[in-house]
Amino acid sequence: MLRVIERLEKSGYVPGGMVSREFRQKGTRIGFQIINLQTDEKGWLAHINQPFGPKIGKYRVNLQDLEQIGARSISDAVKKADFIVIDEIGPMELYSKAFVNAVFEALNSNKLVIGTIHWRARGRIIEAVKKNVEAEIIEVTQQNREHLHEIVVEKCLKLLKV
Repeated sequence: MLRVIERLEKSGYVPGGMVSREFRQKGTRIGFQIINLQTDEKGWLAHINQPFGPKIGKYRVNLQDLEQIGARSISDAVKKADFIVIDEIGPMELYSKAFVNAVFEALNSNKLVIGTIHWRARGRIIEAVKKNVEAEIIEVTQQNREHLHEIVVEKCLKLLKV
């Protein structure tokens, strides 16, 4: 996703939305950060030491950061960006109604939405994306993962130039 964003920015398009990244300490994953692409504001999606929130595996979801940084970044992108990034829609993110609502706001906008969907994610967002005739879902595989960004960039540039 970061390679897609970088290439589209070099073509003059302004991204908005959010990305999530795993965060490691001494080689061990301790959580996942979320980053607002327009403001660079960072927060925790989930962390092993998060004291409260829904639990997934050894992590607890930080609903406050997810809503104040993640969901807000998506809503802001609908108003201010050329394209909207949602990385990712997964089981952790689906615990937040504000996040789900922001995703629907993005999907119902006239903006290009580029997202990643975790294979374990279930729910109405995934079904809405699958039913949208304009949506294209590309599965990441071992064979395509190194060059998939080139395919996505090409498709996005065609859609953004319309």
